[in-house]
Amino acid sequence: MKKVILITGASSGMGKDCALALIKQGHIVYGAARRTALMQDLLDAGGHAIELDITQPASINNAVNRIMSEQGRIDVLFNNAGYAVYGAVEDITIDEARNQFEVNLFGLAAITQAVVPLMRAQNKGLIINTSSMGGKIYTPLGAWYHASKHALEGWSDCLRLELKQFGIHVVVLEPGVIATEFGDVLLEPMLKRSKAGAYANLANALAKALQRSYEQGDSSPATVISNVVTKIVTSAKPKTRYAVGKHAKPLMWLRKYAGDRIFDKIIMGMAK
Repeated sequence: MKKVILITGASSGMGKDCALALIKQGHIVYGAARRTALMQDLLDAGGHAIELDITQPASINNAVNRIMSEQGRIDVLFNNAGYAVYGAVEDITIDEARNQFEVNLFGLAAITQAVVPLMRAQNKGLIINTSSMGGKIYTPLGAWYHASKHALEGWSDCLRLELKQFGIHVVVLEPGVIATEFGDVLLEPMLKRSKAGAYANLANALAKALQRSYEQGDSSPATVISNVVTKIVTSAKPKTRYAVGKHAKPLMWLRKYAGDRIFDKIIMGMAK
């Protein structure tokens, strides 16, 4: 059965790969992002591209209204848009921290609020929220990013309980290290904030460790995410959480069972 799917953050990385995979499966896919010029391949594949800034209510309304006018329904909302602010807590401005939450939590919540009434009227639907293994673990210099993802985990759990009565499934996706532009996007700003101050040694060491990890291929391709998402979309009873990709399951297991001090040593050892 063809489903009408809205994917945020579809101009690159996991979002784009999932959009292309779902189009190939025959679904009606609307890729949404601020950079519509980067979604020409979605159009070429038979999908749709919508300009969307999830921090702007008017942009959200325009996107949702367009889909409803063209398709009459939205079956799946894949909340994939997000980014990471890295740097020492002392070095990141509160405005930067607020924007991290504005995109990773409040913007996601705003578009979800716009779509939920439509799904409720249908008495069915699926919402997939991209969290991260970082929603369960922590790393140095990532306080605001991890805080936003930890918040998303709890928010999603509450949403799942509220929407179950209406036949709407809420799924949390917890990617590990994925070979996308994510690492490049966070590294340069992190170094700009923290490479020359009191946290210079830690920032430089973490940057080298991340670069070394990606250069050595210590990451999973975006296809591991699209393979899981296509299964979630077609599942009659999806799981509440999917931990996928390099390091996700082992690090989350260690965080749960090893205790704080042992996990601290493991994470700081990886950052050398």
